[in-house]
Amino acid sequence: MALAQAWNALRISYGGGEQKAAVDRGPYAGAVVRRPLPAFLVAGPPRTGTSWLHEVLQPHAHLPGLTKETRFFDLHYRRGLDWYRDHFPCVTDGRPVGEVAPTYFASPEARDRIAAAIPHVKLVFIFRHPVQRIISLYRLKRAYGMVGADLETALDRDPELIGSSRYAAHLVGWQSRFPPDQIHVAFYEDLRRDPQIFVDRIADFLCMSRFLLPPSQLEGCHPHASARMTEPKWYLATRAATSVAEWCKARKLDSLVVSVRNSRLNQWLLSAGAPFPEIPLATIERIDRLLLPETEKLEALLGRDLSAWKRMPD
Repeated sequence: MALAQAWNALRISYGGGEQKAAVDRGPYAGAVVRRPLPAFLVAGPPRTGTSWLHEVLQPHAHLPGLTKETRFFDLHYRRGLDWYRDHFPCVTDGRPVGEVAPTYFASPEARDRIAAAIPHVKLVFIFRHPVQRIISLYRLKRAYGMVGADLETALDRDPELIGSSRYAAHLVGWQSRFPPDQIHVAFYEDLRRDPQIFVDRIADFLCMSRFLLPPSQLEGCHPHASARMTEPKWYLATRAATSVAEWCKARKLDSLVVSVRNSRLNQWLLSAGAPFPEIPLATIERIDRLLLPETEKLEALLGRDLSAWKRMPD
């Protein structure tokens, strides 16, 4: 029996506080291995094409089975590495193990925990015009009932909106914990301009074989755009459903979450409300003023012209 076939059936055993997998049958019966930790993380920030990239990488890497984000290093760390390992397979058949986890970017706690647990991990960061990204993130959170106010008010109530756009400050923090050859910085604008070249560069950084994107992924390089969402039809019901989904994911009930997420009811809830109102110009100007220093620092840090970010978005 070939080695790949020998690992066909696995059973999970817990011993000495470590999660392990043992081969049940075949010439390698009795062999015990630990589930691997990721070799790479696409660590955000959110609303920069990470859902599209997760979809693109799935056939070429081992990602968490049913959920895009485990939220381990920023939200579920107390559950332990065994809980995290259980999201990944034991046998990688040459494909790297990774996670697309955009909420890690702006979390100093996640950064320190990652440095301690997987110090050799490769990190991918994707940056986007900060005003456009904040509007997209706000609409996502509003559609899922995570924010109950207009954007102007939410800027004061939800620190993630501005905090996760402090690209230079957080990038410096990551650079202080990881060497340059473990960090790849990409830009959402490059993804929209040429998805194939964008993915080729990431594949090279991760030491993966390059692969051709199918036409559907070339044409729709952001399939989960917030433009398709609406105001929640029933805010309290939507907020409660989001909370229940997070509770289920923390208890490894991801299959239930996926079933509900893909249901017609969920799609209706996310698209049956009123259209999002136009963002007032004064709010856009406020965001721009707050983040202009960050843009200038990032320019200096990366040596990239970001003058397009200093203009009002279309």
